[in-house]
Amino acid sequence: MAVYSAEERLKTLFVAGLAGDASGYRSFLSELTRHLRGYLRKRIPQLHDDVEDLVQEILLAVHNARHTYRPDEPLTAWVHAIARYKLMDFFRTRARRESLHDPLDEHDDIFAESADEPTDAHRDIGKLLDHLPDKQRLSIVHVKLQGLSVAEASRLTGLSESAVKVSIHRGLKALATYVRRMA
Repeated sequence: MAVYSAEERLKTLFVAGLAGDASGYRSFLSELTRHLRGYLRKRIPQLHDDVEDLVQEILLAVHNARHTYRPDEPLTAWVHAIARYKLMDFFRTRARRESLHDPLDEHDDIFAESADEPTDAHRDIGKLLDHLPDKQRLSIVHVKLQGLSVAEASRLTGLSESAVKVSIHRGLKALATYVRRMA
């Protein structure tokens, strides 16, 4: 029984897969998966949770680029080039994502509560609602601000329930348009 190196075994299975041997290709992917896990665990030991995702990305890249492989060259060098590229891509993405998460511990003043906020908000909403016709303003006040049901607002305003719903919808749409113009 001959002992094959990883290079020889993987290359034999891969070339067979390229020639149409589905079983050989499945074996190649299975063995390559084990090799890639080891390769990645050595390079990112603190990020074991990301290893499987990277393995899958590399396997997909190998599969998609299989037509570029030249059988006269070492397979492992070709696969490692793809793996290194995917690993660098992973590091770039991770660095970009982490740069967005600066700690806010030093910035407690950003989250300081203002005692005036509820009063200011109430005043601002009142000013905005003043721009609406009574039917829309009253419907929004009763249902959205006071928490009454549409039926209760209907009884208070003398409008039908569907008219209350339409007034709320149109009023909110008008407020959104007004706020956009003011911004």
